[in-house]
Amino acid sequence: MNALPTRTLNNRTARKIDLTEMGFGGAPLGNLYRKVTEDDAQAALQAAYDHGIRYFDTAPQYGLGRSEMRFAEAIRRFGRDTIELSTKIGRLLLDCAPEEVTPEAFVDVPQKRIVFDYSYDGVMRSYEASRKRLGVANADILFVHDVCAFSQGSQEASDARVRELFDDGGYKALCELKDAGEISAIGAGVNEWQVCQKLLGLADFDCFLLAGRYTLLEQDALESFLPLCVERDVGIILGGPYNSGILATGAVPGAKYNYADAPPDILERVRRIEDVCRSHSVPLIAAALQFVLGHPSVKTVIPGAVNAREVEANIALLQTDIPAGLWSDLRSETLIRPDAPLPSEATHAA
Repeated sequence: MNALPTRTLNNRTARKIDLTEMGFGGAPLGNLYRKVTEDDAQAALQAAYDHGIRYFDTAPQYGLGRSEMRFAEAIRRFGRDTIELSTKIGRLLLDCAPEEVTPEAFVDVPQKRIVFDYSYDGVMRSYEASRKRLGVANADILFVHDVCAFSQGSQEASDARVRELFDDGGYKALCELKDAGEISAIGAGVNEWQVCQKLLGLADFDCFLLAGRYTLLEQDALESFLPLCVERDVGIILGGPYNSGILATGAVPGAKYNYADAPPDILERVRRIEDVCRSHSVPLIAAALQFVLGHPSVKTVIPGAVNAREVEANIALLQTDIPAGLWSDLRSETLIRPDAPLPSEATHAA
């Protein structure tokens, strides 16, 4: 099958990077919350490729290297030059005793422990280890991973990691790798837009992988960050389009919003969004997936999948026909911000 439509990451990189409108997020294949069989993992990756996805993202954190190792097998089948590939720095994976393993939210992981390191040496060591696990000579995009307060536990800890990145040479290492042609673009993969805006105030970045902070439920990034991305020609790779669950499941009992039980006000807002979707015979999950692609800075969306069936479902959602009236109704009922770009109005250069 031909590749999906593409959008150019930005117009500033030495090598043009075109990302398919849907990419493949590798966190679930690290056994996030539950074990994924090797057969299912490879079937998911193959289905993504067969349905035209050509952008694949992973990280050392995902299963303490398991996701990257699973990607390696698939990349050997695909051919490295047929895809765009991103991974991340910030966590070194060190051999350890069984009781020292730090799986975080992943299960059935290798015997490794995580050490955060955003220094020059940490970046170089992390990237070299990722290349070996992935079985590749290079990645196309290298992200600074999880310097946000959400991941570090506090704003003070986040600020310290950002200082480490610049004071201890991590950003210098990224620039050296890019200038040498080892990678084509540098960015950050985080759960908060505020730290992305801070990073843009400190240095040049090509892109950000932003998880869950621009969705049908959250558009505060329109205040300043996303307009800055348009102004600076910075591409956004959008993760977490369902706010960790509720925009996929709807306002059902136990629905998750940002990894916790959804509060009453969020449940009520989702019910109202569902009502509008229902009036247009459109699944909520399809509207949530396509909404984010309406913003000109968003170049791709990367929902997760753990088997071929889920990949096929994601492709079907991406290709669901959504009438323009649904978006205008959401806007008129103040369920999305009046300045949120609508998919029906979007024009993206391929």
